[in-house]
Amino acid sequence: MQSGSLPSQATSPYFDEARSAEVVNARMSDEADGRLRRVMSVLVKHLHAAIKEIEPTHEEWFSAIRFLTETGQMCTDWRQEYILLSDILGVSMLVDAINHRRPSGATPNTILGPFYVANAPEYANGENICLDGKGEPMVVEGRVTDISGNSIPNAKLEVWQTNDDGFYDVQQKGVQPDSNLRGVFTSDAEGRYWFKSVKPRHYPIPSDGPVGKLLEEMGRHPNRAAHLHFIVSAPGFDPVITHIFTPDCPYLSEDAVFGVKRELIAEFTKIDDLDAAKRVGFSSSYWSVSWDFTLATSGKPILANA
Repeated sequence: MQSGSLPSQATSPYFDEARSAEVVNARMSDEADGRLRRVMSVLVKHLHAAIKEIEPTHEEWFSAIRFLTETGQMCTDWRQEYILLSDILGVSMLVDAINHRRPSGATPNTILGPFYVANAPEYANGENICLDGKGEPMVVEGRVTDISGNSIPNAKLEVWQTNDDGFYDVQQKGVQPDSNLRGVFTSDAEGRYWFKSVKPRHYPIPSDGPVGKLLEEMGRHPNRAAHLHFIVSAPGFDPVITHIFTPDCPYLSEDAVFGVKRELIAEFTKIDDLDAAKRVGFSSSYWSVSWDFTLATSGKPILANA
């Protein structure tokens, strides 16, 4: 190239529409962290491709910026609107799936959710975690095993759910009893566990902010399918963060945060036998759920996506 001549179009550092992503990514220093370079170059590439496909007006782009600004302004110490945005776009579930690929047969993960509380009360097997007396009685029982079917004794099972009004205890301080519908159980020598609770019900995610408005404008509802949360862990095994879902929930196939996996839909059986109810400590009919958890050994090679 002659002195004073301009670089070719293919290598020009100056902006042009056709090469916009390449021009931006070329500005990153070789001294930048390698992982950061990789992440930012992919984000810039796909963001520019999306803008070229959408061709937004200036007004539309400023609307997008206002939305992101309002999303940030909605965040507090107890509410993370950006996580909610990630959830309703299915990104939270995708990141979780990528990071929790397990051998075939192992219980699949799903998202933790914002209402987990560490150090919940510990209960003996068979005790009732429902403290407000609301809802339809339910018994949940099952085993914790490895992928070969061997029992895992002393596994820790943390469980939590909403009450029959559709709220977690931490959402209704002073209304619900503390630690209502949450507790910790331990599997016995045969890997078995069981506890009493109430049938879970669907509930809406927070919809009073910009994410809720976006859902409404997209013609989507804010409801989560009815479920119980579990974290199941044992030494030497990968912990499982998961849900089990009721099969009759009207939002099962359209959970607002895409948390439902086919393998996590349980069978809920109505027991009308009063003698059976008395044997488990109930005075009327109840729901029965049998659910086994299968844990993969820590560091076990991946055979198939969960």
